[in-house]
Amino acid sequence: MKKQTFFNRELSWIEFNARVLEEAYNPDTPLLEKLKFLTIASSNFDEFFMVRVAGLKQTAQTQPDWRDASGLTAKQQLKKISERVHQLTEKQHVFLNKKLLPALAQEGIVYVAHKDYSPAQRHYLENLFNEEIFPLLTPLRAEKNQPFPFVDNLRLHAAFLLKPIVENSALPIYFQSSAEEEPLALVQLPRSINRVVFLPSTDERKCFTLADDIISLFGTQLFPGYSVIGTLLFKPTCVADFAVDEDASGSFIKAMEEVLYKRQSAWPIKLVCSTNANADSEESENSRKIRRILVQRLNLSEDDIYDVQGVTDISSLTEVTNIDGFLNLKNPSWKNFYPQEFEDEQEIWNVLKQKDVLLTVPYQSYDPVVRFISQAAEDPGVLAIKMTLYRTSGNSPIVAALEQAARNGKQVTVFVELKARFDEKRNISWATQLEHAGVIVVQGIVNLKVHAKAMLIVRREETGIRRYVHLSTGNYNEKTAHLYSDLSLFTANNQIASDITIFFNMISGYSAIQTMNHLFMAPINLKSRLLAMIEREIQVSTPENPGLIMAKMNSLAHEEIISALYRASNSNVRVLLNVRGICMLVPGVTRQSDNISVVSIVDRFLEHSRIFYFQNGGAEELYLSSADWMPRNLDKRVELMFPVLQKDLFAEVKSQLQEYFKDNSHSYQLMANGSWLRKKPGSGEKENRAQENLYQEFKRRTDDRNKAIPREFVVRRNEPN
Repeated sequence: MKKQTFFNRELSWIEFNARVLEEAYNPDTPLLEKLKFLTIASSNFDEFFMVRVAGLKQTAQTQPDWRDASGLTAKQQLKKISERVHQLTEKQHVFLNKKLLPALAQEGIVYVAHKDYSPAQRHYLENLFNEEIFPLLTPLRAEKNQPFPFVDNLRLHAAFLLKPIVENSALPIYFQSSAEEEPLALVQLPRSINRVVFLPSTDERKCFTLADDIISLFGTQLFPGYSVIGTLLFKPTCVADFAVDEDASGSFIKAMEEVLYKRQSAWPIKLVCSTNANADSEESENSRKIRRILVQRLNLSEDDIYDVQGVTDISSLTEVTNIDGFLNLKNPSWKNFYPQEFEDEQEIWNVLKQKDVLLTVPYQSYDPVVRFISQAAEDPGVLAIKMTLYRTSGNSPIVAALEQAARNGKQVTVFVELKARFDEKRNISWATQLEHAGVIVVQGIVNLKVHAKAMLIVRREETGIRRYVHLSTGNYNEKTAHLYSDLSLFTANNQIASDITIFFNMISGYSAIQTMNHLFMAPINLKSRLLAMIEREIQVSTPENPGLIMAKMNSLAHEEIISALYRASNSNVRVLLNVRGICMLVPGVTRQSDNISVVSIVDRFLEHSRIFYFQNGGAEELYLSSADWMPRNLDKRVELMFPVLQKDLFAEVKSQLQEYFKDNSHSYQLMANGSWLRKKPGSGEKENRAQENLYQEFKRRTDDRNKAIPREFVVRRNEPN
């Protein structure tokens, strides 16, 4: 049997989402956190189909003979994807309906389906429907010989099969059905309607229902003169993988807006359908009739249809996961801690003149990054600010600080990546807003995305011009910094500052490729540097003193890098990989990857940092990066890899990296057959949970500092009369 060299990229991603679902099934996960993992997995699948499956469908039509690195054609991949996602979807909905919702109800969070409404609840919801929902709904006829109504991506739709109560001829001519069969109408739920509706309650329970149920029950009021003989709720997932025409003349923003317009009118590639489990046989048959019509009119196959019972769209339950109170159903609170180096009120540059500072979020507060740029905006000595923006929050204090800096006369240059998928609209808005404030906005590089995370502040001081730098593995987004595990570096190192100056000049203007001292940039030399360091590890490795590579990343899919790691494995180099998501490397194969192990951690925080360590015969090197080891990152994006040079920070990052390989609580081991085996403590071994260990370490440091701070002893005296 021929040994497998690469796992399939798409199937590997699906298994990552399966690991997300496993956290929902984990008995130790609190109930509302279980629900959160279910909603995350559902949203993940939506994006996967919009982009990856959409691309495969196009490839299957245009390049039927093409095969990926694992040897599968696009058609074969689509078949395997459908089979596995159907399995996971069914398991997900069964778990929600049979276990999670009943368990939540016992704790006082009660989902009430329309069949279970009490008379008081029904009365309340009927009034709500008539006053707030009914005026917003637009029923659309879906006649056989007419264009099918537009279905909006990821929106709930209700399809109603109708039967005239009166003779068709008695209706006004416009309302008569021209179809031979029963008329079909579609109703789309507007975005302005909340999917979760909380019900009045006379006790401490929190009861809720869904707009799905309300429309199913009261939607018949939309069709006077007709009775509803069949109902089907469905959510379409549509193509979103549209490339911008970067060679077109004219405004780049206009080109991006054209992409957004195409996305709004895209065709569906997946349909989640929910029927009434309690319907009688005739109604069930009519629901199946609606389903057949949708499959035919939307040009879908049976593989594209996902039949579920109960909640149509699990991701719509996100609001329930954020419900106030019920602390016993949520993870214990882990507050973040302010870095000791920045605790004083002194300006950040005074700290950075003395040493570099490492920030580890979400265990540490993200506020120093916001404070860094806010101080720069107001400081009269600051002359210029340059930074990249790939994704940021909706009401970003960083953008506000950049605007203020420009108004204060600073030279502010911001590279806004308009091609950041699903953030295009927001980034177009930021670009326009920043330009109006006087910021120099660079809007894009043809055929490349700028994914690097970097900020440069230029300041005039008594000794001359000084530059301060911030480099990060994660986005400039203070909201996701509460959820994503990332590392960033503050430094005033002159060589790194010079490199960053060169970097910004290269991405914003015309410049020949220039040599940088410490930074490596994709697509120029980051990949070649990684390959060279792997090769160097091979050369210095011996059976007596084997080499060591440790790396943590989101995804590993670059065939050239994987092949180099295989060569390292065959040269006695130990390779320890922590890969959160996609991994195309096949570990544990004799004479291919004997010395390679791959683990993946899925826990309460999204692991997002990229850390690369090379033992180098004792002359250790350690890097942080914005780049995963994927073709898009190393060959098609502007990325940065930067070293950790300060000894104490080097030891800190290395220790964190090693911690991830000790995890036996929320860690999974990749097997040679492609399955992921959850790691558990061995006999007599204590449980190790990397994220909790990191949290406890930062808490201990903060507690130790607080104990060391002498407190003033105040003597209270009676005041004289």
